[in-house]
Amino acid sequence: MEGIDGNEKRLSSIHNPKETPFFDATSLNGSPHHDVEKSGVEHGTTVQLQRRLQSRHLQMIAIGGTIGTGLFIGSGGALATAGPAGALIAYAFVGTLVYSVMVALGEMATFIPVSGAFTVYAARFVDKSLGFAMGWIYWFSWAITFALELSACGLIIQYWSPGLNIGIFIGTFWVLITGLNFLPVSFYGEVEFWFASIKVLTVVGFLIFGICINAGAGSQGYIGFKYWNNPGAFAEYLVEGNAPLAKFVGFWAVMIQAGFSYQGTELVGIAAGETANPRKNVPRAIKQTFYRILIFFVLTILFIGILIPYDNENLLSDTTDAASSPFTIAAQLAGVNTLPDIINAILLTVVLSAANSNVYSGSRILVGLANEGSAPAFLRRTTASGVPWCAVIFTSIFGLLAFLNESSSGGEVFNWLVNITGVAGFISWTCIGISHICFMRALRAQGIPRNELPYQALWQPFFSWYGIVFNIIIILTQGFTSFMPWDVASFFTAYVRLLLFVVLYVGHKIICKTKFVDPAKADLWSGRKEVEEMEIEEAAPKGLVGRVLHWLG
Repeated sequence: MEGIDGNEKRLSSIHNPKETPFFDATSLNGSPHHDVEKSGVEHGTTVQLQRRLQSRHLQMIAIGGTIGTGLFIGSGGALATAGPAGALIAYAFVGTLVYSVMVALGEMATFIPVSGAFTVYAARFVDKSLGFAMGWIYWFSWAITFALELSACGLIIQYWSPGLNIGIFIGTFWVLITGLNFLPVSFYGEVEFWFASIKVLTVVGFLIFGICINAGAGSQGYIGFKYWNNPGAFAEYLVEGNAPLAKFVGFWAVMIQAGFSYQGTELVGIAAGETANPRKNVPRAIKQTFYRILIFFVLTILFIGILIPYDNENLLSDTTDAASSPFTIAAQLAGVNTLPDIINAILLTVVLSAANSNVYSGSRILVGLANEGSAPAFLRRTTASGVPWCAVIFTSIFGLLAFLNESSSGGEVFNWLVNITGVAGFISWTCIGISHICFMRALRAQGIPRNELPYQALWQPFFSWYGIVFNIIIILTQGFTSFMPWDVASFFTAYVRLLLFVVLYVGHKIICKTKFVDPAKADLWSGRKEVEEMEIEEAAPKGLVGRVLHWLG
């Protein structure tokens, strides 16, 4: 069987498919052995998920997965909550946490680039129950977010035609996005490349616009940092009578919000299993994408804080269309009134891109779970072009929950489902860090020096511990507003997602009687032979144009 090394063959051969249960706690690799041609994707490999994503696709997938409504709309709420300096510091700090996660993921994903990515690593290096709980809560987050994005599409179009029923657009875009995900992965990569390109051009355009308006091109004249003096650099939030504490509370609240905005960067790890020449392209994407994202986020937050006072009433709008975007508010303050329609059109592409990524990432997580025996085996089935069609259908079906918004009672249920997904990204980041710590222990236990890895993460193990500690702090404190004052409903809404993760982990551990992985026996081999055999030497770029194109991927 192509792509399966001798060690994996020995592990696979002891299984009897007829006797292996759905959640197999006793097997060595956690999944039954099937013929690749019959069952689709074999454990630890990506033989059927074809490697068609190029470097430019991978980089734009990471950028596109992060630059979304969190930046185009949510950044306005961040400014109102913490003020320009507080929001800027929060986004920069969370950017360092993202970097710690990305370099850790990059080290594992280049060494073993398999479908399912970090859920597989958690099961292999830490505990099968951790991979199970992490994978399912992460998949649930993407599946429900898909429904959320479909609702947002309808609301955005209603900006132009308020009389149209939102259900029309939910159904239309559900068919469109589901259909796109049935095409070969190269089509997904190409669509995401152009969607992400629109986002990048929009952000760059806004930065240029911000420089011009700040220099005096708008109706306000020269702005400088006047809004940092009046109303101020930091906003007071929730606390009365104690200004320093109120400003810190605002900063902390925005740091949590910034984390939600950055979520999606880890899509590089999911796409690694379908990337051509992953040991070249994944490190390149991780190195370059982070700096681009950090620059885009930090500079955008900086200019939003320069152009808009944090006490502007429009920043607190709860709509999802152009009216609540700080990009639009900045243009209106500068006397440019033609921008809202353009921003609304861009928001539509942003949401469609996010919805496309939701189905893609959710389906690939299901493939990884099925490979590890933590999901039904039929989810591994693929088309001739390598599309896991069962996983795509299973994920996209949950997008139909968007129709709950057609009624008020259904809308309440939908909001509860959305609340459950909120902290999934932080949980995943924490689990990636823990998996990386255990991965490094396994390397030491099995005598594999880190300097032989295709990509080496910086400042280890301290950087991974840094990310783990602060991500856990954020997870535990993300619902602190429910204590100010105490509100039972808000507390439950904030922490039900963490409780769900614990229930999944503990329940799986009790039922399947799993044990923590012994570093000396951790599976560092399955799925590597395929990649080692398909390595491609790339020619060094020549000339200025060549270097620019190489930097773009």
